[in-house]
Amino acid sequence: MITIKTTINAPLEKVWKIWTDPAHIIYWNNASTDWYTPHAENDLRIGGRFKSRMEARDGSMGFDFEGQYEQVVHHKKIHYSLDDGRKVEVDFTDENGKTRVVESFDPENSNSEEMQQQGWQAILDNFKEYVESREKFSKIHFDIEINCPAKKVYDIMLDKENYEIWTKEFNAESTFEGSWKKGSEIRFIGIGEDGRKGGMLSRIRENIPGRFISMEHFGIIEGDNERTEGEDIEKWSGGREEYTFVEKDGITTLSVDTDTIPEFSGYFDESWPKALQKLKSLCEE
Repeated sequence: MITIKTTINAPLEKVWKIWTDPAHIIYWNNASTDWYTPHAENDLRIGGRFKSRMEARDGSMGFDFEGQYEQVVHHKKIHYSLDDGRKVEVDFTDENGKTRVVESFDPENSNSEEMQQQGWQAILDNFKEYVESREKFSKIHFDIEINCPAKKVYDIMLDKENYEIWTKEFNAESTFEGSWKKGSEIRFIGIGEDGRKGGMLSRIRENIPGRFISMEHFGIIEGDNERTEGEDIEKWSGGREEYTFVEKDGITTLSVDTDTIPEFSGYFDESWPKALQKLKSLCEE
């Protein structure tokens, strides 16, 4: 067996919940940003089955990761068999408010054991990052159907002139500076009630044209100054915003998943649906 492990700065109960709940699995179950899990099912009991649909974001490939539970000890261990017969064991240990996760699995024969260990460890590391981010963020989700191809929605959404139109629901002077290219820094800017420029400093984690965009916020803009440190920065630092485009029969479902803090939840709940309706109108003109 190959063994991977991590220690998560979160209580055991929370770690167990996020590991086993399909509503969370779809957000952490990937080794890199160019893969994702659009759907997950989990019947957590001895004899129960699970399935996670894993797909490349560019649509080039995908597979079902599925199997059956052989042992489930609440808040302690999960053992299961994959449908190809391989065994997997996951053990959870409370370590003074932190949680140790140790996962062992039988390797398959198509790839080197080193590659498999790196891939499974990357998923476990992503799980750790996701759990720890839930300590300060909640995730909110919005989606809308737009009657045109995904590439057109993508192009209109990111075009600066159109961006300034559909994001007016967030700020009347909303705009951006910088590039949407993967790895680039981008500044989202508006004008505050005091008449001063303000906004967020962000970094593009992934950009697959017509498929997916992921960004992470790391600082704020105050007038002519930019800051990446401070208590107010810490509240937002690491927050992510992601757009997923899925096209079927010429109709695109645009999904938005964004991290937020409690004092902004109401603002986003009100503003995002209006902004998406305005984007839909631009795309369907």
